[in-house]
Amino acid sequence: MAQRLMIETRSIDYVPLAERHGKVRDLWPVWFSGEANLATLAVGVIGVAMGLSMVWTTIAVLGGCALGTFFMAFHSTQGPQLGLPQLIQSRPQFGYLGALLVWVVALVAYIGYNAFNCVLAAQATRQLLGGSRFADGTIIFWFSVAALAMAAVGYDWIHRVQRLFAYFMLLLLGVFTIAALWLIPMPAGLMRLGDFKSIPFMVQFFAAAAYQLSWSIYVSDYSRYLPANVGVAASFWWTYLGAFIGGVWMMLIGTLAAAVSPHPDVAAAVQATADLVTPGFGFVLLAGGILGLVSITGLNFYGASLTLLSVADCVRPQKSGIKGRILTLLLAFAVSLGLALISSRDFANRFEDLLSVLLYLFTPWTAINLVDFYWVRKCRYSVREIFNPHGIYGRWSWRGLLAYALGFAAMVPFFSTRLYRGPVAEALGGADLAMLVGLPVSSIVYLIACRSLDREKEWAAADRADRDLEPQATR
Repeated sequence: MAQRLMIETRSIDYVPLAERHGKVRDLWPVWFSGEANLATLAVGVIGVAMGLSMVWTTIAVLGGCALGTFFMAFHSTQGPQLGLPQLIQSRPQFGYLGALLVWVVALVAYIGYNAFNCVLAAQATRQLLGGSRFADGTIIFWFSVAALAMAAVGYDWIHRVQRLFAYFMLLLLGVFTIAALWLIPMPAGLMRLGDFKSIPFMVQFFAAAAYQLSWSIYVSDYSRYLPANVGVAASFWWTYLGAFIGGVWMMLIGTLAAAVSPHPDVAAAVQATADLVTPGFGFVLLAGGILGLVSITGLNFYGASLTLLSVADCVRPQKSGIKGRILTLLLAFAVSLGLALISSRDFANRFEDLLSVLLYLFTPWTAINLVDFYWVRKCRYSVREIFNPHGIYGRWSWRGLLAYALGFAAMVPFFSTRLYRGPVAEALGGADLAMLVGLPVSSIVYLIACRSLDREKEWAAADRADRDLEPQATR
């Protein structure tokens, strides 16, 4: 008990009720502007690049985004309930140390996306400057520095920038979309409904789903600052609409650019397509995409910093401080910068592989985390015990680890990437159905494993542990 009482509420992760602020509608511009960047455009190019018609690519983008954003938005609802970032909430399912598995997966996403963001930024900047005035390495370095500076200023400034940028991109994308419907001729062959190709369709569908699902690891990092009385439905829909609309809109602009322009480079194709509306508009649209890329790269650095601090907290309890934030930001900066310099030559194939890997890694976790939150423990957790290495959730939780392992193993035969293709995917001609297998298997295994969990006893212990923490608002 004495050890538990030493765990302070002002940890590196928990946001006390007195410090909660903002309105739930503020989630909309954060996730809309988070999607409004060149990386999202690149996801929408995949189907057309594989020979899929524009109509079927559009359907795949819509379906994939609808599926991935559904899970992502439900993760966002957890923030106001507990005041904790997403990954810390994995401790009740995986254990105090077992949650390190999820944090490693998250770091792969943060660092991986930032590396590819840097490569895209270099391509787009060279396109805007009309040639190779600057070497890619120079552009990548200064782009990373700008994103790092944004992450360093903290949560409130990130929100202000995201809100202003959301309105700017709404105007820009609205003008482009309306003008494109009238002024850009569509290639006839790419509009045929009868030209359906199953493999490119599935690749595009699950690439869109994986991209949206990968936001799940840190949606609560921002919704946790909202007042505790924010309802599940409100936080779900404001997150869902922002992420879905922004994701679909940007991906379909990428689809259009790939269909209309002969340029293999994403940045060049987008600029050339936008210039069909009016000369010079491509420059503006591409510049907006680069600004969005800086913004989301800053968010990724912020999330990577929180994750690294949480990892350090497992080894030795940490308190909030500038020194820790700066050190973890610099570490994330150095690793992503190095990967960006290595990956710059083969962007398209490596980006597609990253999306596949993230889908495989996140699918079991998202199933376990949501099932635990809404069905097993029904939103009742002890904030204090989550930070207690010897508390009621244990150091290692066999239930979550077993469900993750079996869910991941069940997906392996369905993997379909350039690096490995499972036997079932091979028999299906390369179709990747891994996500559709991993979700139910992980969920069912976890529910069965939790049948032996004495929830009433755990809830009573959680209530006792948090009795002197803070009065929690009625959900």
